[in-house]
Amino acid sequence: MKDFASNLNPFLSELEPDDAGLDREEVSRRYGISLENIMMLSRNENPYGPSPRVWEAAKGVPLQRYPNSRHFVKAVSDYTGFSEENIVVGAGMDEIITTIARLFLGRSDKALIPVPTYNLYGLAVRLCGARPVYQPRLPGFEVSKEITKDAKMIFLCTPNNPTGNSISEETVRAIADTTDGIVFLDEAYAEFAKKSLLNIVKEHDNIAAGRTLSKAFGLAGLRLGYAIVPSWIAEQYRRVAPLFSISSFSLAAGEAALRDLKHMRQNVSKIVSERERMHCRIEGANPSQGNFLYIETPIRSAEITDCLLRRGIVVRDCSSMPGAGGNHIRVTVGTPEQNDKFLEAYWSIQ
Repeated sequence: MKDFASNLNPFLSELEPDDAGLDREEVSRRYGISLENIMMLSRNENPYGPSPRVWEAAKGVPLQRYPNSRHFVKAVSDYTGFSEENIVVGAGMDEIITTIARLFLGRSDKALIPVPTYNLYGLAVRLCGARPVYQPRLPGFEVSKEITKDAKMIFLCTPNNPTGNSISEETVRAIADTTDGIVFLDEAYAEFAKKSLLNIVKEHDNIAAGRTLSKAFGLAGLRLGYAIVPSWIAEQYRRVAPLFSISSFSLAAGEAALRDLKHMRQNVSKIVSERERMHCRIEGANPSQGNFLYIETPIRSAEITDCLLRRGIVVRDCSSMPGAGGNHIRVTVGTPEQNDKFLEAYWSIQ
């Protein structure tokens, strides 16, 4: 039999796939726990769900037609205050990241990634045949203003996943001003933070800022993201992005969610309140501006994670993230009842 696998790109052997961790069904099968007794606190999902308007909007979707993003883009424009010409869309933040990476990275190029941070940046870079340069963060998980001069892209997540801290506006401006590369600013968790840096895009031709409706708007299952970019990047993005990668359901739901900011802000307020309550009660928890907490554990994170799994509580072991080490977990902020169950279980196994 012929070895067709030899046709694979050789750099694929260097890739480590992004791993979302165990889902409910796998936890139930492995540990014999009923699905209703399993708490997913590993994926930074919104426990309260989307606006009720989303379900109404979905009823009128013409499934026989290809998707049209025009109305969703208009809703994003109204929400952000940016012109529609500066808005591009994708099937979740992941497609935004991988598409922009393809615009600027090729073989032998470098991309700077302060770590620990979101694993997909490194994967997106390697899929372009480029090389990720991982830069350790400063104390307090701050990002250094001293960057690799020959980096064609710099990935900055604020608030940062998994550490939860925001990057200062001064730092982002300093990096954008001193690099000849493109700065990708990931604001997936911006709605939970005290401040957004979106307006920096107006002043820099080398900054692209990504957003998602998965977190604050509760639409993780529909895969819907957008980015605010300079017009010259938007023009090139539309040339290479798939025409119909976002479903009509997702676009209609996204528009409806963006038209009900009251619902989103009420849920964000509840999550932020719980986040602060949990932070005060967990020794080793880093201050967070996201909808999660980054916790330094007194024993190995793999051991903590396994003990919690046996109780039906799924959290993220961060040891697979470059720069995180072996003693950190990330815990999504859930409902008060979920958070109390996590706290009780976490305290009991230390």
